[in-house]
Amino acid sequence: MTKTRIQILISLAFIIPVGFYSKFYAGPAASWVNNSLGGVFYEIFWCLLGVLLFPQARPRKIAGIVFAGTCLLECLQLWHPPFLEYVRSFFIGKTILGTTFSWSDFPYYAVGSLVGWVWVKKLGDFQKRIS
Repeated sequence: MTKTRIQILISLAFIIPVGFYSKFYAGPAASWVNNSLGGVFYEIFWCLLGVLLFPQARPRKIAGIVFAGTCLLECLQLWHPPFLEYVRSFFIGKTILGTTFSWSDFPYYAVGSLVGWVWVKKLGDFQKRIS
C-alpha cells in the first residue's frame, strides 16, 4: 500500500466521524452545522473515497464528479417514490440521499468539493516532497 493511500485512509478515519458528528451536534448554530456545514464534510468524504478507489484519476475530475453527483442527489430529493422513501426511512439512507431539497445546499457542496480537491492535491504534493 502506498503512503498516499495510507494518508487517504487516515483522512477518511478523520472525516467520517467529523461528518457523522455534524449530524448530531447540538451546540451553538446546531441547525446550520447539522444541515449545511455537514454538506462540506460529505463532499470531502466522497472526494477522498473517489481518489482511494480511482488513484489514477485526476483529483480535479473526481471533485467535479462528486459535485455533480451530489447536486443530482439534491435534486432527487424533490422526487418521493415509495422505494426512495423506504431507503430514506433509515439513518444511512437519510445521510446519503437526504430528505429535503434546498437551494442553499449547493454552495456548501461547491465548497466541500473544492476543499476535497485541495485536500487530495496536498496529500499528493506532500507525498512527492518526502519521496
